[in-house]
Amino acid sequence: MPDLESMMKAVVVEQYASIDDIELKQIARPAVKPGSVRVRVQAVGIGFVDGLKVQGRYQTKDPLPFVPGTEFAGVIDAVGDDVADYAAGMAVMGMTRSGALAEYIVVPTEAVSRLPDGISPEEGASFRANYLTSYYALVERAALKQGEILLVLGAAGGVGTAAIQIGKLLGARVIAAASTTQKRDFALGLGADAAIDYTQPDWRETFKAMTQGHGADVIFDPVGGPISVDAFRSIAWNGRHIVVGFAAGSIPALPFNLPLLKGGSLLGVDLAQVPRREPAAFQRCMADLNRLLSNRELKPAIESVFALEDFRTAFKTLAGREALGKVVVKIAS
Repeated sequence: MPDLESMMKAVVVEQYASIDDIELKQIARPAVKPGSVRVRVQAVGIGFVDGLKVQGRYQTKDPLPFVPGTEFAGVIDAVGDDVADYAAGMAVMGMTRSGALAEYIVVPTEAVSRLPDGISPEEGASFRANYLTSYYALVERAALKQGEILLVLGAAGGVGTAAIQIGKLLGARVIAAASTTQKRDFALGLGADAAIDYTQPDWRETFKAMTQGHGADVIFDPVGGPISVDAFRSIAWNGRHIVVGFAAGSIPALPFNLPLLKGGSLLGVDLAQVPRREPAAFQRCMADLNRLLSNRELKPAIESVFALEDFRTAFKTLAGREALGKVVVKIAS
């Protein structure tokens, strides 16, 4: 019989299936390795992509079986050989390909950073993916300038709320696009200057009036689907449309005459590739974001916190696009 102290609870995906078929199991606690740390996980931030991965519907697939979850925060439990900058007892936040929805996780030291003083584990687990995506997209790719108009699609979600906050810090006029009154009010509460219902058939006319005919200098788009093409039609001259994801479930096809007529640019952001392809930009963004988080100039919007045993409800909240802000699974105090 296994020693209970060597075991841990974890969400395990043994085959790609519906969310209801994924189970919480007792598995072996991972052993610490050279150059790595073992973290006792306190909170895990999950996003729309995590729900796609467990069902095998994402563009890349994790080898089976696997433990889902990429963003986490917790306390270091043990350190491996050749680790000098971290020690047991340190509070950290981190990001990895998978493995976070468990009581313990082992990651290389470059996957973690210290959790700033005064920042909760829930906030630490809600920060890196959404804010790094938004900051890299708006600063490095779109070069958003003070006074420009930023249209944020899916504005009440985790990455949308990050884009609103970063857009305001950069001095943009932020217009939040969301499908319900509750979501639009939530976005306005985070600092958006105005909000618009993009489910209305005449929303582009409303947006045109809101911008005095100027359009959007930058469109931040984690939604995809038909709304993306409609939004591009409302882009300003020399505007930039940033493709972040496809929460609507379909990948749009953009007629090539639209960039020609609008002088517009279509920019893609794949966060997973940034550290490898643009390490200097990655380091710049992380340094800026850690400073902004420590200074409380950025504050993750967290409305939904679930216990580990309720992980299915967390995934379903995201799949149904019901979440406001970031969804967090709390594992330990």
